[in-house]
Amino acid sequence: MPPTLPAFRTLAAKRDGRQLTGDEIASVVAGSVDGSWTDAQLGAFLMAAFLKGMDLDETFALTDAMLRSGEQWFLSREVPGLGDKHSTGGVGDKLSIPLAPLLASCGRPIVMLTGRGLAHTGGTADKLDAIPGLDQALSRPRALGLLQSCNMAIGLATADIAPADRKLYALRDATSTVESLPLIVASILSKKLATGAAAVVFDVKTGPGAFMAEREAARELARLLVATSRRLGTQAQALITDMSQPLGRWVGHAAEVMESLDVLVGGGPPDVRELTLTLAREVAAAAGQPISERELEAALDSGQAHEHFLRWASAQGADSGWERELVSTLAPVEEVILAERAGYLARVDTRELGLLLIEAGGGRLRPGDKIDLGVSLEVRCRLGEAIEAGQDLARLRLRAPDAALAARFRACFHLVEQPTAAPPLVYERL
Repeated sequence: MPPTLPAFRTLAAKRDGRQLTGDEIASVVAGSVDGSWTDAQLGAFLMAAFLKGMDLDETFALTDAMLRSGEQWFLSREVPGLGDKHSTGGVGDKLSIPLAPLLASCGRPIVMLTGRGLAHTGGTADKLDAIPGLDQALSRPRALGLLQSCNMAIGLATADIAPADRKLYALRDATSTVESLPLIVASILSKKLATGAAAVVFDVKTGPGAFMAEREAARELARLLVATSRRLGTQAQALITDMSQPLGRWVGHAAEVMESLDVLVGGGPPDVRELTLTLAREVAAAAGQPISERELEAALDSGQAHEHFLRWASAQGADSGWERELVSTLAPVEEVILAERAGYLARVDTRELGLLLIEAGGGRLRPGDKIDLGVSLEVRCRLGEAIEAGQDLARLRLRAPDAALAARFRACFHLVEQPTAAPPLVYERL
């Protein structure tokens, strides 16, 4: 890394709207790791970047410097055709869990570094915590061993990957600069590209339950992710997908693992199955190993993908008989959420559903918050459907009865008198 440049010169330049050079940006990243930039200076940089913006060259330089701040695994040098997938997150987004074993069971290797959930979305790592005994810690040797034995590796990276991101991510939250697209891109890619997959497919959510609720903002994020990845030498594609309502029927960590297992034996909700198949085709093609939908469907319907998931879970330390234990994890008290009148489901306050589930204990607002893996919501209606008075809208699984909380969940489902169209599952491909 280049020597740290005087912080005040770099800060003044960005404050005044000048494009920063690669060396100037690298000095910020180096200073975040070695401590030569104070939190105040780093916060000032983040705010200047947020207010003045960063162009594609600056976004590339920031991502590259953050990526190089830690380990890079270069796994595709030893595992040709290695694919990866990243989602920007949403309520009920469990797709990584069925996607990886589906591809792996069809001979397409895949690696995914997972994360913890914050705010209204759940992280894949938190969902997988519901599997008793599963050890999610990944290092390069362990990831390589899993790829060689199971064709898939999923888990949490070592602390040596992108240490600059851990520092800047915490300060972005503290300085209200989380929404900056260049900062989001650098944060995602500095971790995602560290494994060295041959290709990555981004599932960028849009709608009320997504971080990028507006379609144009989601499209711009997708473009930046794809362009920056390709410039850094990784083949990339992106899908913009709907998050106007929860994905699948279940929201909640143990329940989402159970729903994923249903998909892996040919069942599960139609939207989860369809999007899993779509992403599987995209990842395989991007990595140079195209696969037909017929082969993917056969792997699900025959139970081949499910058997592969069980083999992977065992390799990562899952307890014997963990599937039976998973069922007993669900919270025992059921609150039934009924429609108070007839109509058509026109809107779901999806983000609010996620936040309410956190309030019920099923998620976290701050790092370190404890999650009740058994608290969950089963959604029994879809946008555009005709609803009868007294019909089940959803069922809430809690540790103790809470009619008041159930009423707040009910308020998230909005009915109208005239039929409405359901949104598409996939809006576009970039």
